[in-house]
Amino acid sequence: MTSALPFLPFSKPTIDEATIAAVGEVLRSGWITSGPKVQAFEAQLSEYFGGRPVRTFNSGTCTMEIALRIAGIGPGDEVITTPISWVATANVIIEVGATPVFADIDPVTRNIDLDKLEAAITPRTKAIIPVYLSGLPVDMDRLYAIAEKYKLRVVEDAAQAFGSEWKGKRIGSFGDFVSFSFQANKNITTGEGGALVLNSLEEARLAEKYRLQGVTRSGVDGIDVDVLGGKYNMSDIMAAIGLGQFANIEAITAHRRSLARHYFEQFGSDFEAQSGAQLPVADFENSNWHLFQIILPDNGPGTRATFMQKMAEQNVGTGYHYSPIHLFTMYRERGFTEGMFPVSEKLGYLTVTLPMFYAMTKQDVERAVATVKSILIK
Repeated sequence: MTSALPFLPFSKPTIDEATIAAVGEVLRSGWITSGPKVQAFEAQLSEYFGGRPVRTFNSGTCTMEIALRIAGIGPGDEVITTPISWVATANVIIEVGATPVFADIDPVTRNIDLDKLEAAITPRTKAIIPVYLSGLPVDMDRLYAIAEKYKLRVVEDAAQAFGSEWKGKRIGSFGDFVSFSFQANKNITTGEGGALVLNSLEEARLAEKYRLQGVTRSGVDGIDVDVLGGKYNMSDIMAAIGLGQFANIEAITAHRRSLARHYFEQFGSDFEAQSGAQLPVADFENSNWHLFQIILPDNGPGTRATFMQKMAEQNVGTGYHYSPIHLFTMYRERGFTEGMFPVSEKLGYLTVTLPMFYAMTKQDVERAVATVKSILIK
């Protein structure tokens, strides 16, 4: 029986009236592509990340590809990443002509297992792309110790980690390349879009070339192209949304952490024993709680689909993040098969994302938890 309550989505962007008005001002200004709003957004992001150079783009995917290109990664090189991410994380490796190598995930954090990552390093390995699933960073000290030991570049897939921290330092304020996404369901959004934190103005200038056809301009009419670039620039319309969102980042992160705490309170200490499900790591210092995910008990084929359907019947939305990349057809054709990364395969088919967004209330959390319990606890 379908619930009479309104539908509770698993994610929903919040755009305030001031931001809507700012977009209207951009549309009336006559300058709607990359312009002063993009420059202002990049300047605010740079300040947020301790003065590091930041360049914005039309997606979080191209930021990783461009980081790999700046690092000189290409044919003959290997790049290690996790099988549990949006497929873009691995696709960009292929896009630059390199070979994707996977390392299995940690069953508790659900992030890449750094022991397995280190074991996967070969003389051909040139870079690693860790993913901070749900906004929870990996052990950053260990990650960069490995990178330094083997002289590897790091492209942090921090798509979900805007506002996350490591030991009191913002993700993006330190490290190597750091890529963020501003896609519609992220903690702050520009509709679509992304940002790349770089190490130097030289890298930033190269990023600018890659995002706009390799072009360098000089003087009144001077133009040259010396690298193969694409069309990846952010528009002022997107940047105006980003500026409005960014103004609320501290409140957004605090509210999400409050909602996550309430999830744990509502599930209670005996939920895992009663249901056979697994809750996420209860980290309220480092994670920005982009997602709240549970791992379902393994009840055989159709476990997740059946659960998600029952949740939908009660008007509670769910998602899944993510299916194992190495089992997609394109990756099977590259030699990956079942059984290679067993933790990723199990969790990839049993992980469910519950509602988590800025406009949610504690009552919404209570409703989501009550619905989960009604399905899993008999």
